[in-house]
Amino acid sequence: MKKLSVIFFLKLIFPLNAENLALIKLADVPQKALYITQPKNEKERLFVINQRGLIHIIYKGETLTQPFLDISDRVHAPLTLESEEGLTGLAFHPNYQKNGYFYLNYIDKNNNSVVSRFSVKDDLNKADKNSEKKLLSLTQPFDNHNGGHLAFGPVDGMLYISFGDGGKYADPYNNSQNLGTLLGSILRIDVDNDDPYGIPFDNPFASKKNLRPEIFCYGLKNPLRFSFDSKTNDLIINDASKNSWEEVNWVTWDKSKGGNFGWPIMEGKHCFDSEAFCETKSLILPIHAYSSNNLAYLPRILAMNEKETTGCSVSGGHVYRGNKHSSLQGMYVFGDYCSGQIWALKQINGKIISFINLLPELKRWSKSLPLYISSIGEDNMGELYVVDYLGTIYKFISN
Repeated sequence: MKKLSVIFFLKLIFPLNAENLALIKLADVPQKALYITQPKNEKERLFVINQRGLIHIIYKGETLTQPFLDISDRVHAPLTLESEEGLTGLAFHPNYQKNGYFYLNYIDKNNNSVVSRFSVKDDLNKADKNSEKKLLSLTQPFDNHNGGHLAFGPVDGMLYISFGDGGKYADPYNNSQNLGTLLGSILRIDVDNDDPYGIPFDNPFASKKNLRPEIFCYGLKNPLRFSFDSKTNDLIINDASKNSWEEVNWVTWDKSKGGNFGWPIMEGKHCFDSEAFCETKSLILPIHAYSSNNLAYLPRILAMNEKETTGCSVSGGHVYRGNKHSSLQGMYVFGDYCSGQIWALKQINGKIISFINLLPELKRWSKSLPLYISSIGEDNMGELYVVDYLGTIYKFISN
């Protein structure tokens, strides 16, 4: 009886469903870390891309001394915290264990966006830098809004590629609404058929004359990251702002196919030109948007203030489908590069049913927190990681 009383008392003080979410330092990597991912079927190695043109391996919590790949000789290296160029995207082929193929998206020395395939041979911890096969090259008119993410669709196995509108202010060339250019779009290509790639027959513009058949969806400003919900195949796109609204676009795969996300007609849920009327019926509006404040580049002024609702660049982001955090199940976890915020939202049929600021709980239970959140990644078990641009990799745990 006494034992039962103690258990009841503990339930009151520490509810058994309370997780005490925390971030724990997993490893340190060189500065300018952007993204973390893992080849399919692997458990022990995680791969982190560095904006300078390197990929580092974290093996059992330790960063290997030698990089997996170093192509800094062909990547335009950024100089400042605000720079969007460099090596920006990495995706492993779904059959990587057999073919050794992985794909990169980077800005080369001539300011072109390049999507290439590389491979590994005998040494699984060392890729062959001379194995590069370029799939496409796209001239960038300016040095910002490059986009640059890559991911294989979990259902169709196609390679999806994001490009921003090409930069400057307000999309001066109207690239995002122009289906004759790849800028301002997410592409979908078949890397297993034709040379250098094939066009999936069901791409929305595959049979349209004078339109780029690679385009899957368009009307995007600067889609730095996107991801697929591994359970539903929903597509979630983070569209970063120039100086007004940061967007989280969450739609079904079917709705995103051929979808127009509105830029530069809309930004966030607002007409971009405040004096003009804009028709929104044919546009996909974000499920969530928050104001962008370029003063947030002074990040520690705003950082760690859980009431702060602004930032400067949305950092995606995955729908949590792991087994360790029931409170996050089905929630999209994302953050902001400048303000240090980390949020989680859940939706049903395009309507937000839950929105949580995770920062108060993380502050309480974590020994340290990321300063500049460049992305949030996941492993094959669906567990989440936070990449700090300054070089620390964190993992979500229950404390």
